[in-house]
Amino acid sequence: MPPSFVHRITKYDPADRDELGRYTGAEDTVSDHGPVEGAYLAAIAAFAEAAGITRLAIREPAVAGSVHFGVEPPVEGHGLGGLFPPDLTGYHDGADVSLPVALELVRAMLRDQGAWCRLEVRDVFSVHVGWDQYVYVGTDRPCADAVTRTRELGLFPEPVAASPYAVEHDEPEVTETADEDFWARLLTTLASRQTVLLEEGYVRNAARWHRLTPDNLDTVRAGLSPRAVLHVWPDLTPDVGAVLATLPKEGSAEFVWEAQDGTISHTIVDESEYQQLAALVAGSRAACTLPVYLDERNPLLCAVLPDSDGVLRARW
Repeated sequence: MPPSFVHRITKYDPADRDELGRYTGAEDTVSDHGPVEGAYLAAIAAFAEAAGITRLAIREPAVAGSVHFGVEPPVEGHGLGGLFPPDLTGYHDGADVSLPVALELVRAMLRDQGAWCRLEVRDVFSVHVGWDQYVYVGTDRPCADAVTRTRELGLFPEPVAASPYAVEHDEPEVTETADEDFWARLLTTLASRQTVLLEEGYVRNAARWHRLTPDNLDTVRAGLSPRAVLHVWPDLTPDVGAVLATLPKEGSAEFVWEAQDGTISHTIVDESEYQQLAALVAGSRAACTLPVYLDERNPLLCAVLPDSDGVLRARW
């Protein structure tokens, strides 16, 4: 069950809302990167302290994709620099972080720097950051002192029925577990194809790519990020020019290529960017194109890594 007591915390005075609840005052919708931002973090910390929370789980982590909707420009590292290494090891669904790290994640979200996630202790505490500096904190108890502290900080804690960013319990996109049966089927696929392309979706809007062979399968498997979603595709094609020629005349496509050093990269392109793409991938070993629309993506196999106890908890 989600936390029973939810507050919408904002810098927007309810007196400055119209009859539809829309804010009509003068407060800006971006972070001040200063005292108001600090007040938000202090308010969240007050609720966490009142709920007895010192650690939280990261859920549904994401980074900025090919289209960034934030009001501030994205930054290198998605605002996660100093919290996680450049390859974002440790930033995954279910990762356990301390309250100070969780507050820094909230700071990055308030600044629209690219990263987004839910932070929660199941049935006890949750915090979600929405658009325009709206923060939703849920607890399993009233936390009257935290509400008072939030007001003292100059913010407005308003009780609401639920956070609009609470997890949706609709059927997930991927429900198959990457269990031993999945790996056996993948090994069978490799026996006939020798090499396939593995897309490791470790957070939303980001992926690592691996060319799998029977020889490196176990090594790659051991290094996969917890709870990653796995898509298995046919192997890259060595004739990069031929792959470039298959790009659609209109619309977007995902282009995946392997450089001479073995690094595999990908990008979303449309017809206006094909010339630059050709220059970028000149000299590459191999490449392929993939559709960008979900209903057109048909991998050979698709599954999500379970936890060590075999239970699938990631909500892809």
